[in-house]
Amino acid sequence: MLATTTDKTFTADTDSGVTLTDFWATWCGPCRMQSPVVEQLDEEMGDQVTFNKMDVDANPETASSFGIMSIPTLLVKKDGEVVDTLVGYHSKEQIKQTLDQYL
Repeated sequence: MLATTTDKTFTADTDSGVTLTDFWATWCGPCRMQSPVVEQLDEEMGDQVTFNKMDVDANPETASSFGIMSIPTLLVKKDGEVVDTLVGYHSKEQIKQTLDQYL
């Protein structure tokens, strides 16, 4: 189960190491397809990468501050700096390949 992050906790939750935050919403079909993929990666890579999810409807400030207009969006940060953004559905292999670049 992925950790949930909020507007209040996002900076602290993503300020060290490699992190991936899944920006999603309950009404978003592609988000429901993406979530199980991110959860699988959390099980496989959770010792190297911190995985979070953020409901954009409940936490609009963070999504707005990063210019997130489409979901799902996967935001990859390394030591607090955004290093990659994946918009739309991505396969497990695509996400893993992206994360491997920053480990």
